[in-house]
Amino acid sequence: MGAGRHVRLNNLMNRYRQLLSLPYVKPLVFSAFPARMAYGMVGLSIFFKTIHETHSIPLAGLAIGLNSLSGSFTSGIRGSLIDRYGQKWPIRIFVPAYVTMLVLLNLAHGSHSILVLAFILGFTAPPINLSVRPIWKSLVPPDVLRTAYALDTSVINASSVIGPILATTLALSSHPSSALLTCAASMLIGGIALSFNKSVHGWVPEKKETGTAPLWRHPAMLLLMFEGSFIGFGWGAFNVGVPAFATLQNVPHRTAWILSTMGIANIIGGLLGGLVSRRSSPLKSMLTTYVLWFAVSIPLALTRPDWSMALVGAFIGLCGGALQVFYWEVMEAVRPRGSATASMGWLWTVEGSMAAFGSAAGGWISKTYSPQVCLAITTISTGCGLAIVILGRGRLSAAKSLPSFTQDLQAMEDNASPNQ
Repeated sequence: MGAGRHVRLNNLMNRYRQLLSLPYVKPLVFSAFPARMAYGMVGLSIFFKTIHETHSIPLAGLAIGLNSLSGSFTSGIRGSLIDRYGQKWPIRIFVPAYVTMLVLLNLAHGSHSILVLAFILGFTAPPINLSVRPIWKSLVPPDVLRTAYALDTSVINASSVIGPILATTLALSSHPSSALLTCAASMLIGGIALSFNKSVHGWVPEKKETGTAPLWRHPAMLLLMFEGSFIGFGWGAFNVGVPAFATLQNVPHRTAWILSTMGIANIIGGLLGGLVSRRSSPLKSMLTTYVLWFAVSIPLALTRPDWSMALVGAFIGLCGGALQVFYWEVMEAVRPRGSATASMGWLWTVEGSMAAFGSAAGGWISKTYSPQVCLAITTISTGCGLAIVILGRGRLSAAKSLPSFTQDLQAMEDNASPNQ
């Protein structure tokens, strides 16, 4: 029996070996990683920069919120630009602007200048994840597409492990300015590598279907945006609640290892999600994992910034990592043709904007009431998101069955056609 499990595990892991053996896969993963790590660093780098200069948790939460708000609010616009003009030039324009703003933010001292620069920084956010995610469908065969999405999700989660550790360590060191400077250097390295990557150069936007309703009038996309608004607010509050709780308990260094534990579990969950049989539809897999994700988040408000929060965070990360894989599969199945990047961008616009409000509110709630109220908001928001998906699952019916090999191949052929 043990030998049988070993054989099955070997067969499953062969999917990742098969994926990594394909041309252009490794270069795409490695070229994007430094920029993704910069995104993993930026939130806590801004938080601790504001704390260092102003000694105010509410202002630190507001700084993160303003940065998230401006970045997410323009995410849909950047996605639409990529769908129309391709990926190369948006990356080459936004990356230098973002790096410059990080350096200027690092030089700021007053609370007003920090808040203004953090807000402007978000407008210059390079479309790194928006650029990478659509490439997979034209880069790999249909039978390993779920595995490719899982690998991509796990790489993002890996950056969310390394980024907070690095940001917290540098921000609390004898050279706190090195956090934002390292963030800038990582974005510059990753942006340059990605802008010259052959896969980015070879990607051609999908042809748009005539007569298709705009994304904000598409029933399935509206449902996902509505769900994302609750998830964004709840997890925006979480992103401030954790470092605020640790700071108020005089253990700010624990922020890194608590979030890292959650991030490592996210990586494992994402990889496991990629091994789920293709006989399980994206919608079914998403709903099952969503229920588990909500269930394990219930004890969150009862934890403290110690082993209890790390343990609950690990279970949340495990389920959340797998959920991300199925979520993007559902989005891919229900979105209108010709909106591969814009669909992600507008979902992030809604979710990220609400996360910004959650982060801004989280700083005030943590100081006025308790960081545990922020954690309770996270669980309640997750439950609301689950209820929305369950009640509106009829709008996501296109994700109830996987597309056939022929349909996937046709989509890939269309994707390789010149954009009209």
